Amino acid sequence: MKKKFISNLKCIINIIIYAFCVLILFQQVGFRYQKAASHNVINAFTQKRFEDFYNLPKNSLNMVFIGSSHSYCTFDPENFDSYFNIYSYQMGTPLQHLDTSYYELREIYHTQKPDVVVLEIYWDVLDDTFEMKQANSFFEVLQNEKLKKEYIKKVFPLGEKVKYYLLPMRFQQDYFAYKANQIEKKLEEKYELKKKKIEYQKGEEYYRSKGYVYCNMGMLPGEYNETNQFKSLDGRYWELDDTQSGYVKKIAELCHENGSELVLVTAPVALVSMEYIKNYDMIHNKVAELAKQIGANYIDYNIVNQQTPMLTNDNFRDDAHLNDSGVQIVDKHFRNWLTENTTYFSKYRQ
Repeated sequence: MKKKFISNLKCIINIIIYAFCVLILFQQVGFRYQKAASHNVINAFTQKRFEDFYNLPKNSLNMVFIGSSHSYCTFDPENFDSYFNIYSYQMGTPLQHLDTSYYELREIYHTQKPDVVVLEIYWDVLDDTFEMKQANSFFEVLQNEKLKKEYIKKVFPLGEKVKYYLLPMRFQQDYFAYKANQIEKKLEEKYELKKKKIEYQKGEEYYRSKGYVYCNMGMLPGEYNETNQFKSLDGRYWELDDTQSGYVKKIAELCHENGSELVLVTAPVALVSMEYIKNYDMIHNKVAELAKQIGANYIDYNIVNQQTPMLTNDNFRDDAHLNDSGVQIVDKHFRNWLTENTTYFSKYRQ
């Protein structure tokens, strides 16, 4: 009996040691995946944006922009600061959902007390209950471990918590995209292969200042048709997710508690994209109703551009984001809108 007990104990110990070794190996693979993710230029822009934010003097901001890539591809703080003689900052992150917007705003309030918060609200992030990749983009630059732990505890579904702590699962998309690109290049060099000619965007894109990413590129021909991401979108089937709409309401409460005036804005997508979208007014009406519920002024630049055309497809870098020529047009209009529709900027009315 004693021998059997010892034998079973040895077996259990061996299993524990084996599992521990597998876990270490698994995490080592995860570190490789994480390193591959660091080569993503969009991640580099986000890193620089947050580094600059954390270096700002305390309570130096009058206005902050939060939201997805549509925020940092639409609102250039310099266009507002020079006009209003204020200091604003762009805090958009890739595919930012409203749960992340809420926690990002809480981090902003640790060191800043902006008078105005501009929440860019994009319908494609309002119909998901949760999205791991955008949360991880935020975590990679967030310098607040306590807030990060709270986010994971309160927002992450159980299965996503497991994925987050297992690095290979968290970074697998970035890793395989990076490795596929490397393998393709090596094969081309080794066998002198000539792949089908790809048309690349002409121009430049770079992080400039105050969180803004400058870009003067234009849309590729394929985005007018075969690769346009909006070809199957029909507003009749679009539903506002309760979780994300709940965070919009929490953002409104947070702004009220901190004395900030909240405004909501939907950035424009390319005109050709709007031609593909069916029943867009049904999407717009649901977002407008949400803004009404929280008592926030709201402007949708897809509707504005339909009513008073001011943009063309040439003002877009792709089928969904403005280039700098479009930014100048929209920001000029948005300055006037802020003057007429906010208390803080009402002093600039003629």
